[in-house]
Amino acid sequence: VIKCKAAVAWEAGKPLSIEEVEVAPPKAHEVRIKIVATAVCHTDAYTLSGADPEGCFPVILGHEGAGIVESVGEGVTKVKKGDTVIPLYIPQCGECKFCKNPKTNLCQKIRITQGKGVMPDGTSRFTCKGKQIYHFMGTSTFSEYTVVADISVAKIDAAAPLDKVCLLGCGISTGYGAALNTAKVEPGSTCAVFGLGGVGLAVIMGCKVAGASRIIGIEINKDKYARAKEFGATECISPQDFKKPIQEVVVEMTDGGVDYSFECIGNVGVMRAALEACHKGWGVSVIVGVAAAGQEISTRPFQLVTGRTWKGTAFGGWKSVDSVPKLVTDYMARKIKVDEFVTHTLPFDKINEAFELMHSGK
Repeated sequence: VIKCKAAVAWEAGKPLSIEEVEVAPPKAHEVRIKIVATAVCHTDAYTLSGADPEGCFPVILGHEGAGIVESVGEGVTKVKKGDTVIPLYIPQCGECKFCKNPKTNLCQKIRITQGKGVMPDGTSRFTCKGKQIYHFMGTSTFSEYTVVADISVAKIDAAAPLDKVCLLGCGISTGYGAALNTAKVEPGSTCAVFGLGGVGLAVIMGCKVAGASRIIGIEINKDKYARAKEFGATECISPQDFKKPIQEVVVEMTDGGVDYSFECIGNVGVMRAALEACHKGWGVSVIVGVAAAGQEISTRPFQLVTGRTWKGTAFGGWKSVDSVPKLVTDYMARKIKVDEFVTHTLPFDKINEAFELMHSGK
């Protein structure tokens, strides 16, 4: 058993608490990882807020991490002690019908136990002050050591800077893949990206790599415009600057609507606007943002009857074990940006400040 520091969420709506936790050794088909760097994501904040129906407390949150394998359990063959890895919240077992289907990346092998905050055998590897602590998204990267299923880990280039590539564990990969894999953006096309946080910037990067000729960023926080343009946005607009709905503005700007739109906020009203900003006959809108539990999307069916397509994406459609190492390689070859996404680097015990910076849009 390893004793180390972790940021524990004891209950919903309260700040994280830095505690000493015990991390049990990995069982069969499990891997214990020394986490070197982790990022914070709105999904962590969503669960911490108490709005997540799958949220269990007390829990160690975090799902964008990178580290070094400390030890492996019986039967683990794909990674060994000392390997550099990224934990994966969407695993890839290679055996279930989802893994065998090229149309999806949603491996279901450990979905049920992962959703309940436990390892595949139904138990936790974390204890603190004599209490069992739940796992989060199968990763729990807000701990100096964590234990994950062996199908939830990608071995990456040992030379990669872990304080950067941890972002490929969720946000960057999700947005980038939404453009390349889910929408399949084509050269010369027109795109609109709603929400210019990390995921939205990654969508812009994907649209640019795919050869889009016009990329419109839509965001009420104008402080984000300069960075969006660095990533490839051709123009940025705020819905607050217009008297009419933003979808009508986009349709007028683009002679009938965009070819591809992306919702990167998790707001069901914006999801509707993104669909309705698409061009009749062929426009495709991708939902990337995660809306709160119980919320529903709506539009007039005529929007779809007249040739628009509504899609969703999880982790950008990447089959995780296969794709994350390649994304790291592409970053190392400077084919994709990662460093530019990092705004602040804080010591682990300032993790609550990181959440404050995220909530304030900084």
